[in-house]
Amino acid sequence: MRRMRTIAMTFLLAFCAICGGTNAGLAKQGWDNGIHRLPKYVFFFLGDGMASAHVQATEAYLTVLNGGSDKKAEDLLKPENRLNMSKMFYSGMQTTYDTSALMTDSASAATAFASGIKTRSGTIGMNDTATMSYKSVAQLAKEKGMKVGVITSVSLDHATPAAYYASVPNRGYMNSIAAQLATSGYDFFGGGGLVCPTKACRAGDSSIDVWKLLRDNGYTVLNSGEQIRALKNAPKRRVVCINPVLQDSQAMPYAIDMDEEKYADNLSLKEMTEVAIANLYEGKRGRGRGRGIGPDRGFFLMVEGGKIDWASHANDAMATIGDMIDFDNAIGAALDFYRQHPKDTLIVVTGDHETGGMSIGHATTGYTAYYDRLLDQTVSFTHFSQDQWAKHKAVYSPGYDWTRPDNLAQNPDMKNLMLDLFGLNYDGLNAYQKEKLEDAYDQSMAGRNKNNKSKNTYLYGGYEPIIVTITHILNENASIGWTSYSHTGVPVPVFAEGQQGWRFSGFYDNTDIAKQLARAIGFRGALPVAR
Repeated sequence: MRRMRTIAMTFLLAFCAICGGTNAGLAKQGWDNGIHRLPKYVFFFLGDGMASAHVQATEAYLTVLNGGSDKKAEDLLKPENRLNMSKMFYSGMQTTYDTSALMTDSASAATAFASGIKTRSGTIGMNDTATMSYKSVAQLAKEKGMKVGVITSVSLDHATPAAYYASVPNRGYMNSIAAQLATSGYDFFGGGGLVCPTKACRAGDSSIDVWKLLRDNGYTVLNSGEQIRALKNAPKRRVVCINPVLQDSQAMPYAIDMDEEKYADNLSLKEMTEVAIANLYEGKRGRGRGRGIGPDRGFFLMVEGGKIDWASHANDAMATIGDMIDFDNAIGAALDFYRQHPKDTLIVVTGDHETGGMSIGHATTGYTAYYDRLLDQTVSFTHFSQDQWAKHKAVYSPGYDWTRPDNLAQNPDMKNLMLDLFGLNYDGLNAYQKEKLEDAYDQSMAGRNKNNKSKNTYLYGGYEPIIVTITHILNENASIGWTSYSHTGVPVPVFAEGQQGWRFSGFYDNTDIAKQLARAIGFRGALPVAR
């Protein structure tokens, strides 16, 4: 027995010596080798513009859609009416302000998440004086040997995805951002396209041919649904997957519009996430087989639901909810992967800021919600603007007399559009709502109405007056309010599941997200890390 204990102790000491030596070598570089069971597969989901109200509104909508009542707790609490994110084991809350504003923009917020440093609005991957550049958590993961993927429903050179591979003093330098994408060495990019791939977007930007730069750096660019979906079974090294149809500003279509025939070949955010997982996961290919070279070192995947923000800017609740569901379905794809690898996977979900000042409740509805009134909206504000409204305006704007008090009231085609596409019955509205619609219709048709400039700015922001007024009235009738066309400064929720998920419980600053993600993948140095 004593001999067996001696042998066991000898093996234990030898094992500790080996581990100690390995740890010492990695520690010099600021790394932990994972002996404390670090996650091998890390997902970071960012709902741009998403806060607590967006989560609650979406769950209330799902409750009604699934035949329940938004007035009964027992229905709201049913698992099928809850989002994947809100059912995660760990939850927390984070503040979102940047160095100079309580209301951050996406560039400074993404820099906080990616690099662990606060900066000014409009700056990506740099300090607030634009004199220092910093590495992102994704870059640290790549240096560790992990594969890296970046997905977004907006353009790939937009502020949020850019923070994970680029450093620029101005988010508008989208050619420079795209050029840094092409030289990042990351394994997978997917979602929207590129805004300025061959020319400067503004003064001070570069003018590089990014398509050539991608080819020179070994990237394959795919832009058909068939080609992209084929990657699930035949992964490629270094691939950029651009959705077949880009609806606005090189972004994927809103989820609410995806049933249209012209969008039949498009991918959802969930599908794009599934494709990315198939490309990044080396475990099934095995050591030395197929494309796998050496051991499976895991991956880091950032997924942004970018058009949640855009829909909230426009105060379109149904477009917002549709993209919330699309985003949450992508989280579901990660959870499916987690269930296969529970001891090796970490999933973190949050928003970068709140957009629109969305509220659950409105002055006109008191304590009662009516989410069933949203069910008949079938298109986003963007689809309506580009299609039905554009056609309507072309027919009725010539010779339009804005001084008439009943232009909309006397136009059955416009009233039918509101009913057919938004479920808004003009005849059932009150006098104040009809007056607001008349003013908005005049402003959209003729660029003039009886309001002064300040009032019009307050009522419409920079959006098409008639469209934003339709969504305002529809949302208010359902008991959803909006206070802004911009970002607000409220703290936003954080959800986590899996290995090291405990790191994301509590109340903390947005820069702590990057610091905890870095520690979760084994980095023990201090953030930010200079590039």
